[in-house]
Amino acid sequence: MRTLGVVGAGQMGAGIAQVAATAGLDVLLHDRDAAFIEKGLGVIASSLKRLADKGTVKPADVEAICGRVRPAATLDAFAPCDFVVEAVNENLELKRGIFTKLDAVCRPGVILASNTSSLSITRLAAVTKRPERTIGMHFMNPVPIMALVEIIPGQATSKETLEETRALTVRLGKTPVTSQDYPGFISNRILMPMINEAICALHEGVGTREDIDAVMTLGMRHPMGPLALADFIGLDTCLAIMEVLFDGFGDPKYRPSPLLRRMVDAGWLGKKSGRGFYDYSAK
Repeated sequence: MRTLGVVGAGQMGAGIAQVAATAGLDVLLHDRDAAFIEKGLGVIASSLKRLADKGTVKPADVEAICGRVRPAATLDAFAPCDFVVEAVNENLELKRGIFTKLDAVCRPGVILASNTSSLSITRLAAVTKRPERTIGMHFMNPVPIMALVEIIPGQATSKETLEETRALTVRLGKTPVTSQDYPGFISNRILMPMINEAICALHEGVGTREDIDAVMTLGMRHPMGPLALADFIGLDTCLAIMEVLFDGFGDPKYRPSPLLRRMVDAGWLGKKSGRGFYDYSAK
């Protein structure tokens, strides 16, 4: 494997491109707007500089790593790719459209992976002519720092595809964990209901945002409180995942908090919008 394609130049896509280039792979980075690609390349450069300042990456290697990430104006440019990871918004129809296009562009046998955090890999694979070569590859955020990658085979994914994806994950310096293709997989089936319950506790006045987060950081040794974490993830993403869980299982324990819905309706999406459960506008 020599060339990795990444669709989506946001926080997750840029992070995936960075770790792949750091591992010595050539990377093609695509987004629907050239400005987004340029922003993603800037994020990569800034991230590598911070890592170099900390001594995690050799300063002399930063330029070479950045040079291995090249912009791709269209998905047609992905024809030479040996493996492709899609990392766009959590929208099933958007992802299915991308997979349909990638299936037509990429060589037979190339693995198509989705960085989805909750959506069905089986449903994504069904729009392709290579369901046995389609898989989930859920990186954790921030990608350059977090060690875990959740690998999700769909109903038709072959054993060979699973093993090749696990091998790539190790090559990227990450630890693969396999989850079955059920809503939320392992990570978000556990994490998102906890965050949702914290939002319910805030909504019901059980505690302030600071008290709720302090209980989990100081009492449960979590590195970040659930409300601060929700802001970091994005409240729209949290709501989308809770809706996938609720729709997929039909269990009321996964019903999204009314406060979460109201904040998303207001455009209070967390750090990326400048305001969520906490105010980030001054930063």
